[in-house]
Amino acid sequence: MAIIVTFILFIIIGLALGGGGLWLVTLGGSVFYLFAGLMFLVTAGLLLMRKAAALWVYAVLVVAALAWAVWEVGFDWWQLGPRGGVIILLGLWLLTPWIRRPLGFRSPTGIAYGANPWPLAVPVILAILVAVYSMTTDPHDLAGELPKDQVAASPAVGGSVPDGEWHQYGRTPFGQRYSPLDQITAENVSTLKEAWRYQTGDVKRPEDISETTYQVTPLKVKDTLYLCTPHNWAIALDAKTGKEKWKYDSNSGMNPNRQHQTCRGVTYYADPDAAAGQPCAERVYLPTSDARLIALDAADGKVCTSFADQGVLHLETGMRFNPAGYYYSTSPPVAVAGKIIVGGAVNDNYSTEEQSGVIRAFDIKTGALVWNWDSGNPDVTTPLAEGQTYTTNSPNSWSVFSVDESLGMVYIPLGNQVPDQIGINRSDNVEKFSSSIVALDIATGQLRWVRQTVHHDLWDMDVPAQPALIDLTKPDGTVVPALVGPTKQGDLYVLDRRSGEPIIPIKEIPAPGGAVSGDHTAPTQPISDLTFSPEPLKEKDMWGVSLFDQLLCRIDFHRYRYEGRYTPPSLEGTIVYPGNFGTFNWGSVAVDPERQIMFGMPTYLAFTSRLVPAADIPPRGQDEKGSEQGLNRNDGAPYGVFMGPFLGPLQIPCQAPPWGYVAGVDLRTGKIAYMHKNGTVRDMTPLPLPFKLGVPGIGGPMLTKGGVAFLGAAVDNYLRAYDVTNGHELWRTRLPAGGQATPMTYTTDDNKQYVVMVAGGHGSVGTKPGDYVIAYTLP
Repeated sequence: MAIIVTFILFIIIGLALGGGGLWLVTLGGSVFYLFAGLMFLVTAGLLLMRKAAALWVYAVLVVAALAWAVWEVGFDWWQLGPRGGVIILLGLWLLTPWIRRPLGFRSPTGIAYGANPWPLAVPVILAILVAVYSMTTDPHDLAGELPKDQVAASPAVGGSVPDGEWHQYGRTPFGQRYSPLDQITAENVSTLKEAWRYQTGDVKRPEDISETTYQVTPLKVKDTLYLCTPHNWAIALDAKTGKEKWKYDSNSGMNPNRQHQTCRGVTYYADPDAAAGQPCAERVYLPTSDARLIALDAADGKVCTSFADQGVLHLETGMRFNPAGYYYSTSPPVAVAGKIIVGGAVNDNYSTEEQSGVIRAFDIKTGALVWNWDSGNPDVTTPLAEGQTYTTNSPNSWSVFSVDESLGMVYIPLGNQVPDQIGINRSDNVEKFSSSIVALDIATGQLRWVRQTVHHDLWDMDVPAQPALIDLTKPDGTVVPALVGPTKQGDLYVLDRRSGEPIIPIKEIPAPGGAVSGDHTAPTQPISDLTFSPEPLKEKDMWGVSLFDQLLCRIDFHRYRYEGRYTPPSLEGTIVYPGNFGTFNWGSVAVDPERQIMFGMPTYLAFTSRLVPAADIPPRGQDEKGSEQGLNRNDGAPYGVFMGPFLGPLQIPCQAPPWGYVAGVDLRTGKIAYMHKNGTVRDMTPLPLPFKLGVPGIGGPMLTKGGVAFLGAAVDNYLRAYDVTNGHELWRTRLPAGGQATPMTYTTDDNKQYVVMVAGGHGSVGTKPGDYVIAYTLP
């Protein structure tokens, strides 16, 4: 019976591998799967005939599979396992008495002998030894150390924020995500304990869109934390105890057309002319998902009615088209020089008739418009006259701005015009400003400089992250005011923030051509000498939990169009790598202005896009909800687009891990010091497996003078601490929900340093939703 069952199993496997392998060969892929299929079929036939040669044939397959696997991927366990797992397990089955005995012979004396096991046992044992050895190696690890020397004793941080406070999204206007606190160190961080836990009560609802996420970084001013929630509640907490002081519900409502339902933070402002204790002497500005900016009294959460229209600024003003749910503010505006400067998010790939991407500065006390910079009409920044409108569908900025008030500039990361994947009929201004970092004059809004990171962007490579500002010391001792701009494609632009000129060189490299009819591609694309851009994918990089789904991913790899980074979108489908989540995203990076180093979380997850002619797009469904994945309609454009992660049949990535790292960079030399796999698959699989593959993430890091970096972000639900010098994990704690926010730190009058993490999950990456704000401190 065992022989018959094995025969049937081998026939099924042989036909599956042989048929799929033949298809792969016709696409120009590896011949191994076809060979393996044939060997399974031959082995099956010999088993049916009760021939001991079955073990010899299968031994040849084991040897060939081992040699092929090591040739393709070296001693990488997570790549070797899928290639050899099924083959070795079945080899062990063939060595059992139930199989060998019927394949043996009976001596003249009547004694039965099983088939000789050693021709198969030797290669199986060798393969197991190779597997065990590969578990002790990590070919993807880059070990090294960042310099420990203090380069700048009193570095500029962009504002007079007390050491124990956190006044803006990146702590100060420079957006460094760096705290000068040093009570928590690499030596004692492992003893951190939970100090308090608060639940906001704003939880994900059944009618919410999929992209409902909790990404807030709280602010800490004096003895109070200020934060917002996905449905645009503003909350004040006692920083020492986590007790609620006040809560304000903006009643932003629900709209299935919103692509994002989130809030990354609020903006704090103290009026220097107001008497202490006067109503609204200190304010919190709350952006909402229905395109409002609301001024609240920081003391009690009451609306400051002297601002704008009874305390509410209506950001849809001046828009020619204003479909509900298409325009909102997900990121905190910046407060500087008596102004509050605001951008806005538009729904990606919904319609060509969307709101403008205008950047506006309002009087922070009254809400009066001071200037507006519209990338579709960039030279005219005087306030828009009554009855006029901004340029429809101009590139927008949905992320966080940075400010250097001494230079008089605000630094804006810009995105794309909708549709992201189609560049037909873009204006000269769109071509100039899409996917760029622009510096605007704080006083007038006039353009000071622009640095584009992608030419004629067809891949949704918005500049997603708040630039980090830092004064870099050159080897000759001169100090250069610098800007570090992370990008989705993995380049880090280190620029002189006075002029936008590169400090670390940027070069132009040839890019693939062949856009759809009516469109074009840029012949070259910029790349920084400091880059985390991955090597182009190859067929051998395709992955799966077994030979079978790996084979299907290899077939898909060849069916898609792919010529490396910047392969243009196509009707047959294109692999986009780095993908739409980017190597870096809105979480940005953290920089230490004293040591002049950087800590970040590069992520690698390929996406696919496939253009769909407008005539083939089905009518809009009644219950459709906003999403960046699946079908993007691009109403008014000649094409829609199907897009999403490049996944195999089991809904795991087709590309091999690692998918996520932590990394350290010496900004003075522009060299990457280390890269270590980050995160486990514990929350990616039905079983809580702790395997450290290096998983994707979205969120940001925070650094402290104590030499510790803190980061949640990964798709397993942990907050981690790292030694920033070498990147080694020092501590981790389990979170009750996904930690797709950026942590922050502060002290209170009890002289304790607290680390705060918001855990609420992320719709796109599928982490567990929640409403938690958790503080940790030393015992």
